[in-house]
Amino acid sequence: MDETLIDDETLSLSRRSVLPGQGFFYPDEFEEAAADAEAEEALAGASVAVIADPDADGLACVAILRELYGEVVLLPTSPHEIEDSLARVAEYGEPNLQLFVCDLCPDRYEYVDEELEAAVYVADSVRWFDHHQWDDDVAAAVREAGAELVVGDSDEECTADVAVRALEEEIPRHLVELAAVTRDHDLWIREDPRSDDLADFSYWSEPEEYVEVVIEHGPDLPEEVLDYLAERRVEKEALIDLAVERGETREIGPWTVGVTYGRCSQNEVAEAMRERGADASVIVKPAGSASIRGSDAFERCHEVASQVGGGGHPKAAGCKPDVYDDMLDYAHHWTTRGAVTKQVILDAFRTLAPEETEGADEEAKSREPEETDSAPDSEAED
Repeated sequence: MDETLIDDETLSLSRRSVLPGQGFFYPDEFEEAAADAEAEEALAGASVAVIADPDADGLACVAILRELYGEVVLLPTSPHEIEDSLARVAEYGEPNLQLFVCDLCPDRYEYVDEELEAAVYVADSVRWFDHHQWDDDVAAAVREAGAELVVGDSDEECTADVAVRALEEEIPRHLVELAAVTRDHDLWIREDPRSDDLADFSYWSEPEEYVEVVIEHGPDLPEEVLDYLAERRVEKEALIDLAVERGETREIGPWTVGVTYGRCSQNEVAEAMRERGADASVIVKPAGSASIRGSDAFERCHEVASQVGGGGHPKAAGCKPDVYDDMLDYAHHWTTRGAVTKQVILDAFRTLAPEETEGADEEAKSREPEETDSAPDSEAED
């Protein structure tokens, strides 16, 4: 295939906004083989390893652990790859290994059962820090397998906060502050302008580069990093604008739900939709996943996501509905701007609390008995 067809440097911004990044088009087998080789090399002789989500929260945990323990092997891991990283630790880890798992939550224990038990068998200790919404049975099973699990209140703490209070050692002040500023973005408090800088830098940099910088500087990023972020944000803002322009709203029971599509920064897009009156926002991504963001009027994002293969927090969750059987489905996804995925997630809102939806429908009928809403939920796309 001609790589210019998927090269971000040659695609226009409008086309780039509706297509996934280059990595999407590379077979998973290539990435898995490379991850296996990297893990085998990194874990050889290692005494401490951490499996972490490579966002600002997960990487803040890595920075804290590396400051305390010296050389710490990082296995960057998305929420859907937990079992793969656990399996690599079980296969390549040393018997005296201290293993940490940070900022990750399995939706079901059976997704990680064999891999976790194998890792626990190999490692000297397994400590798991998180702040997502855990199912009680999953948490109990993880603990029964031999991991020390500490889960913080997702309304009060980010995972870096959990690590600060769970670790017995004294944490340097600038890294305690790093955890606090990370919380500001991760819990969508947004009172500290540095938190957006951390979030963007973690997204645009390599994990090791991010960890190295914040270990030295904490949340106060150096001038050269801030200059780099300023350059990248020109394109970021343009992609946000395109996603907001595509946005529409749906009245579902008592809630106004904003929905849009595009490669963009989901938090800023959700904020724009909130300013336009949305109680909850759905941002469908070109790679097939979706982000669900709430507000004070809607704190059940994790319940919506759990219906379609995801999870998260009351005000922030993610999912990837199982609606893609082959590349034709993805082609349809791109050309319709995520119509099927939007429909599946909006249906999850409808089934979330049927009694609330039915009550709202009855009230609407009593006000306008002659009116019916015949508009389909799947809309025409740009």
